[in-house]
Amino acid sequence: MEKKQFQAESKRLLEMMINSIYTQKEIFLRELISNASDAIDKIYYKALTDDKLVFDKDNYYIKVVADKENRTLTLKDTGIGMTKEELESHLGVIAKSGSLAFKKENEVQDGHTIIGQFGVGFYSAFMVADVVTVISKPLEGEGAYKWESTGADGYTLEPAEKDSVGTDIILKIKANTEEESYDEFLEEYRLKSIIKKYSDFIRYPIKMDVSGKRLKEGSESEFEDYTEEQRVNSMVPIWRKNKNELKTEDYENFYAEKRYGFDKPLKHIHISADGTVVYQAILFVPESMPFDYYTKEFEKGLELYANGVLIMDKCADLLPDYFSFVKGMVDSESLSLNISREMLQHDRQLKLIAKNIESKIKSQLLSLLKDEREKYEKFYGSFGRQLKFGVYSDYGTHKDTLQDLLLFTSSKEKKLVTLAEYVAAMPEDQKYIYYATGPSHERIEKLPQTELVAEKGYEILYLTDDIDEFAIKMLMSYKEKEFKSVSSSDLGIETDESENKEDAEQNAHQELFDHMKAQLADKVTKVKASKRLRSHPVCLSTDGELTIEMEKILNAMPNNPNVKAEKVLEINVQHSVFQSLLDAYAKDKEKLNLYTALLYNQALLIEGLPLQDPVEFTNDICKIMV
Repeated sequence: MEKKQFQAESKRLLEMMINSIYTQKEIFLRELISNASDAIDKIYYKALTDDKLVFDKDNYYIKVVADKENRTLTLKDTGIGMTKEELESHLGVIAKSGSLAFKKENEVQDGHTIIGQFGVGFYSAFMVADVVTVISKPLEGEGAYKWESTGADGYTLEPAEKDSVGTDIILKIKANTEEESYDEFLEEYRLKSIIKKYSDFIRYPIKMDVSGKRLKEGSESEFEDYTEEQRVNSMVPIWRKNKNELKTEDYENFYAEKRYGFDKPLKHIHISADGTVVYQAILFVPESMPFDYYTKEFEKGLELYANGVLIMDKCADLLPDYFSFVKGMVDSESLSLNISREMLQHDRQLKLIAKNIESKIKSQLLSLLKDEREKYEKFYGSFGRQLKFGVYSDYGTHKDTLQDLLLFTSSKEKKLVTLAEYVAAMPEDQKYIYYATGPSHERIEKLPQTELVAEKGYEILYLTDDIDEFAIKMLMSYKEKEFKSVSSSDLGIETDESENKEDAEQNAHQELFDHMKAQLADKVTKVKASKRLRSHPVCLSTDGELTIEMEKILNAMPNNPNVKAEKVLEINVQHSVFQSLLDAYAKDKEKLNLYTALLYNQALLIEGLPLQDPVEFTNDICKIMV
């Protein structure tokens, strides 16, 4: 028996395969099962063109046998087998794939697709085995041969005895070391879990001798150990079934079985795409938010299968961040995999699938919003914040995609409304979409800044989430209607008469306002007569894009510079307090300064802003009480 050497390039590749290409040792079982499935597929392809060959699916299977005593793990398949020349060619030259050559020779497309195109998966067995033995008998040709190798030092090839067509791969599992335990690859429960994880939807039965306990025949209390051959894979995935055959309960059961969440999904999306790229997908919109959703530990992504074989647990490239709450899986035969089949090449097919999935998700959410409003609002309560982050992120690139999915509480309706519903209800004379920010609806309703807008009968959107105003600023407008904060210095709703009146008041008392501005120094950009206040004596408004609410949020962030909105102190000249200001300006400038400080601090409190000196504020209150 002659020992043969791998080619020099193959030897280096084998060393790399064992040490670095695969990130998880358990992958070896997925690779060997995929190769076994390919071997059976090859018989199926031959049967399509060979009238003498009948393909009876019931006769084809893969069997996994663990022998703890001898530390061997055997995979048997009833596939096409390999001749002596094929054993030497396919296993003696690493990365020469018999599957790829067969695929090129037999371009048949009917749902059976050869997986092993690279010819390297077989060698992943050396990650867990000291010795790999392959005994194979081909469908056509001479008798069986045995190929055996201990790794990079080479292999032997000799005749062998084998009764049936197919291939047996026997792995001599490595002994445990201080760093690694290899016993797990001989444990029944562990092997079953690896098969379920990666190969559950291989189209042929994967069998194992499964042990258990049962009542002895004729006994009501005495148990006996037993072992029986069982199929451990599901074979037919739900996504390959006709949608008409499936019920809502089937999707919910699949959701639970895959442990996508402990809740029930609000919506499922079943996609079967046949076009430029062929794929199937089942996607779910969850009912509730995962506990770690807004933490750095949360991983977005869909399970990715290539012809029923799990390639990635979380393929993040299939989902945009703003739809990261979606759970589910994608199965495609159109993807370009890398050499280890653990990752994808970033190719056109992947991008097409991702774009299609994004469109389907949006369409289903809009359908949920239109037809099942209560369910949508439940969803929005969990994930609306993520949609708003999506509007704000990437400089508003995705705002057109997401704007129709947003909801905000209406001052009139006292419930959530869409932007389309708001605009549809606007009076003809209303120029802007008005919004107000605050920690709660109750606090917003009491804001002095809302008085004029409410008096005009205009609806106000209540923004209570810290991301809301940033998203609104990024939208800028909706259906040609600009957004306007009720705290903006120019609300755009004053009549010429009222505007002239307020301008006259401003001009008449400019010296008073200048004095108050000087007293407040750089705390405000100006003091002016208010055009918006009705019952309240004072409020703050802002000039520029940065609002007071945005200032609060930005300054609460770690390592953020101390940003300041351009605040304007507005005084209600119709309020009795203003007469006190006039009297103090005429008779007692010190009292005017006291009133100015009190009014400014009062305006800060209304806005929920911190007082610069609370002790001074309380002392000022005491001064006016004595």
